[in-house]
Amino acid sequence: MPSTQDTSFDAIVIGAGFSGLAMLHHFNQIGLRTVVLDSADGVGGTWYWNTYPGARTDSEFYYYSFSFSKEVREEWTWKERYPAQPEVKAYLEFVARRLDLYKDIRFGTTVERAVYDEAANAWTVTTADGQALTATYLVSGMGVLSAPNLPDIPGASTFAGESYHTSRWPRDREVDLRGKRVGVIGLGASGVQLVPVVAETARELFVFQRTPNYVVASSNREVDEQWMAQVKENYDESFERAFDHGFAVPFVKPELGAKDASPEERERVFEQGWAEGGFHFMLETFNDLAVDQESNDHASDFIRRKIRETVTDPATAELLCPKDYPFNGKRPPGGHGYYEAYNRDNVHLIDIKSTPIDEITPEGIVVGGQLYELDVLIFATGFDAMTGTLTRIDIVGRGGEVLREHWADGIKTNLGVSVHGFPNFFMILGPQTPYANLPVAIQAGVGWVADAVEYAREHGIERLESTAEAEQEWADEVRRAGSATIMASGAKANAWFIGANIPGKPLEFNVYMGGADAYFRRCAEVADAGYPGFVSETANA
Repeated sequence: MPSTQDTSFDAIVIGAGFSGLAMLHHFNQIGLRTVVLDSADGVGGTWYWNTYPGARTDSEFYYYSFSFSKEVREEWTWKERYPAQPEVKAYLEFVARRLDLYKDIRFGTTVERAVYDEAANAWTVTTADGQALTATYLVSGMGVLSAPNLPDIPGASTFAGESYHTSRWPRDREVDLRGKRVGVIGLGASGVQLVPVVAETARELFVFQRTPNYVVASSNREVDEQWMAQVKENYDESFERAFDHGFAVPFVKPELGAKDASPEERERVFEQGWAEGGFHFMLETFNDLAVDQESNDHASDFIRRKIRETVTDPATAELLCPKDYPFNGKRPPGGHGYYEAYNRDNVHLIDIKSTPIDEITPEGIVVGGQLYELDVLIFATGFDAMTGTLTRIDIVGRGGEVLREHWADGIKTNLGVSVHGFPNFFMILGPQTPYANLPVAIQAGVGWVADAVEYAREHGIERLESTAEAEQEWADEVRRAGSATIMASGAKANAWFIGANIPGKPLEFNVYMGGADAYFRRCAEVADAGYPGFVSETANA
């Protein structure tokens, strides 16, 4: 067990969530002396911090997990189809214990700066408590949804009541909302999960909506012994199918486009997908919802009909219906009683798109001159996704170039993993990696990085980084793939995957929309060919 006084390692990994734990395990397997640094006091990453009411996965348990450890997958038993935050966090704690990872993790350690020393061919990581750690390899496992987005609303700091952001919900005490007037700003996945749970206890719930979402109902249920046994028996097959799917899920790929089906067949398939819920509606109904406007219109119309059927007040239903962007124009979250919550007498929907917020006062929120008095204000305003964690600290490469400056004119990476000018620096779920089910993408990413590092060590390669040409080629491919999809309209929906939810952030695809399966194949081809597109400096170069 390395001493906490040790400062020199083969690899430093930032983050102890899904990415960091998987990377540590894979580096251990190839004999790298590795330390993981995390500002939290426990493992979990996103699932450590996001403890707000209603927090749970949008993916089902059997593909929101790891397959690389037979021991973990055989010994862990899931309880819910869509696991809630405590269960996901408990799973990651089990992974850390079962794979003996805790000994190599330093909690309560916030990274402030990482600087590459070309002469020493080493990264020096400086922490908030004054530590300076060095390593040949530096890996970001900081996640895609970890840097909170705090909206700049006049008067926000003056609010006299309780104020919370969903991504930094209090961990040391229970937030009692019973009998209180609660306001919620933000209706991405966090807000959609939060609203129906808060509605059950709050005296009055005021939901301030700028952009309505296409929320697909998700039918949650307990995982019984028979289902769990069946999943364990078919883990290998499930993950093989997930790696061969554009969204990295073990789903059946539909063969028919929505516009090519008869009206009766289209309705039947949509109804079946709606009943199955969650990503099944998006991915198992028709094969062209993300690329064909006519087919997408059919899906969008179907969801709007479902909203109008569910919400009893016609005016509220219309406000909840997206009309100026298509289904998939922003990531569609799974809903657990979301639309039904608006049928409660204590829930009020406030349209802040047509009438924006004037200001926040000590008493509450003013919209169009009307004050909504609140006891509690909750910001469910999401994250500076994909790049936020990487640009909020100083990552300094060759010649003193800071990563955020390297991306000032647009994101440039090679496969979302490596950046030109930043030798031996790798990113798990970095910008320009696939828009997909994350644990499967993480598993592919850490495996690729571990193999690349092992290859470099075996071949005497001291520095491994992307070439400028390969970086530009991948940026062009990300742009091309995204432009061919409905997701290109993401700016209209303030979608995080295009950077539209962060004022001043360049509008560009932060993720690869060409399919996780295509991405995995390309990564494998690069590895099999000896890593073309990467600068490989040997010890004798």
